[in-house]
Amino acid sequence: DELLARLDDLVQRMEGEAQESDTVGASCLFAVYDPVTGVCQMASAGHPPPAVALPDGRVEFLPVVPGPTLGVGDNPFEVFSTTLPVGSILALYTDGLVRRGRDSGGGEAALLDALGRLAGAGRSPDEIGAELMAGHPTPEYQDDDVTLLLARTRTVTEENTAAWEYPADPAAVSAARADVNVQLEAWGLDEQMFATELIVSELITNAVRYAGGPVSLRLIRDRVLVCEVSDPSNTQPHLRRARSTDEGGRGLFLIAQLTTRWGCRYGTSGKTIWTEQALDGSPHGADRAIEPL
Repeated sequence: DELLARLDDLVQRMEGEAQESDTVGASCLFAVYDPVTGVCQMASAGHPPPAVALPDGRVEFLPVVPGPTLGVGDNPFEVFSTTLPVGSILALYTDGLVRRGRDSGGGEAALLDALGRLAGAGRSPDEIGAELMAGHPTPEYQDDDVTLLLARTRTVTEENTAAWEYPADPAAVSAARADVNVQLEAWGLDEQMFATELIVSELITNAVRYAGGPVSLRLIRDRVLVCEVSDPSNTQPHLRRARSTDEGGRGLFLIAQLTTRWGCRYGTSGKTIWTEQALDGSPHGADRAIEPL
């Protein structure tokens, strides 16, 4: 909802700066899937709801409440949350897929029918996508876009995750380092210990110093090693270069050097800073928590 609100503001400003009188706008659906809990959260700006084929054979549209299309402004976007079982097929699409040459509602029913039939037959996302797109004109002969994204949900197994919670106490930093080292040793990730210890130290220190408690730490071993630190503050972290005379301010810069990616996301209360480290050569490196088309 936060992302869509910012995009909505951006589109409004683009429309105000446009040289021509044409309306600038777009629909958008944004989804975040957590492969540890299986929870998927979505928000829509005038976009059709996703369809899902569940492992038990049920096929349905998810009841995402769409807000206005981007550029309308002054309207909140609602977040829909659901838990998707392992092996669910999620279908995100543009309305050209269901409205071309069909009566009102007929295209949606046909999509559900085809998705259920193909998913029940054990087809791969590539095969399901090819079948669903069959019969639609190529881009140069169509008057509306036809785009489809399929994802099969997977989860990270319990033995590949670890989580702890600490009070807002400076002693939490050393406790977190010790917990992380024990877990990485159990996973056989000795090469990642030094960098992960520094990452955890910086993130826990900042959380204790500036955000208060409780502070949560989660490690996830999947295609990459993910480290997440959550705190109750909504303050956006900023990466900056500290001057040689500064006593602090190098934490996020250091983290950026030690990781392949890092970022921040917000929850209903507080934020989570996450990092990713490569696991080259790990037997778990080939596992994927989500299989996209």
